[in-house]
Amino acid sequence: MSVRPANGGFGKRRQNHVLILASGDKVRHMTVRPWMVALGASVIGVFGIGYLAATTYLVLRDDLIGGTIARQARMQHEYEDRITALRALVDRVTSRQLLDQQIVEEKVEKLLQQQLALFSRSGKVGALAEGGELVEDAGQAAAVRATEPLAYGKSAAGNGGAEAIEEIMGIGGETSEAPPPLGALGYGPAFTAKGDQEPISDQTDRIFSKVTLSLKGIEREQMAHVLQLTSSASRTSDAIRTIVEQTGFTLPAPTTTEASNAASPADETAIGGPFVEPQIEDRFDQSLAALDSALLELEQTRDAARKLPLANPAPASDITSNFGNRLDPFLGRLALHAGIDFRAATGTRIRSTAAGTVTMAGPAGGYGNMIEIDHGNGVATRYAHLAVILVSTGDRVTADEVIGKSGTTGRSTGPHLHYEIRLNGQAVDPMRFLRAGVKVAGYMN
Repeated sequence: MSVRPANGGFGKRRQNHVLILASGDKVRHMTVRPWMVALGASVIGVFGIGYLAATTYLVLRDDLIGGTIARQARMQHEYEDRITALRALVDRVTSRQLLDQQIVEEKVEKLLQQQLALFSRSGKVGALAEGGELVEDAGQAAAVRATEPLAYGKSAAGNGGAEAIEEIMGIGGETSEAPPPLGALGYGPAFTAKGDQEPISDQTDRIFSKVTLSLKGIEREQMAHVLQLTSSASRTSDAIRTIVEQTGFTLPAPTTTEASNAASPADETAIGGPFVEPQIEDRFDQSLAALDSALLELEQTRDAARKLPLANPAPASDITSNFGNRLDPFLGRLALHAGIDFRAATGTRIRSTAAGTVTMAGPAGGYGNMIEIDHGNGVATRYAHLAVILVSTGDRVTADEVIGKSGTTGRSTGPHLHYEIRLNGQAVDPMRFLRAGVKVAGYMN
């Protein structure tokens, strides 16, 4: 069998490399195949790339770390700036809200104090502050109408400023659609027309604007209340004076505080000094000063009217003879009757028609047993034909005090009371005072 030459071009194969390793007597050989060469090249390439990457990292590490730190620092500064801005905004909103709430509470407290001052003064007016209407006859002073209570119905002795704000705003009522309490930052969700939630600052401005408007309305009501009380007091004082002037007696003019102090007894606390206009802070204080003056004048007018004999000495008795000219029952000719006669059975209690000092108590000619009382300012009353006298000369009597009992002593045809009123020694018609007493009674409470 013949063998073909191995060097034929068509069937030629590539020879593998053999790696021979000799160590002493030992000889080893290893055939190096292509895949081994490829694997070794790959490993060397990987290590080379890793070495180059590590070298590059070591060279550029400081720059990368510096850039990262700078970027993180910038981000941290930005976050801190945003947090600082948000804190400043929250502090502004909180401070503004607290300041506005404090201002509003102070305003409410001031209004409550003003209302307390109103109540303390309106109590002096009596019927003017309680209701009703007093009407006078013959075109006298205008009718006095009662003042209405303030709209919000609060008393200074009631809740404090925050509670008063809630009362004004309708907070806490069962049927009120009220915002939450003003003391908290969150007033509850509020939304704009576009559906976005309303900022807290806008909610705060809206609520405090509403409170401010309410407080201004209350202040106007208080001012109107003061002016109405002042006007009512002045009209009442004028009405009393007008009624009393119909009797022929003119009430003394009201005295100022300084004049009253000057007329005080020497044992009272001595005060004095030049007159200086009072310190008036605002319109409300001016109105209160005017109200005080009107109430002082009214009280002095009432006190002066109370000193006049306007009551009936025998309320249950009928009048049998009026003041004026009449036929004398004993002589049968015309004579002046200086008083009025009340039909009164013997023993009927006779009362003083006003406070005063007894200047006479005993027999007095045709008067029989008579009592004369001096009421001051030239006004005196006489009670004649008494069966019993219960007072003595010099006694101080009060209004409506029983001073004697009727009889028929002196120049009398039967049991009755002869009643006279004298102004500066001249007899005047007592009926003027009796009618004035009926008219002025409604103004004296």
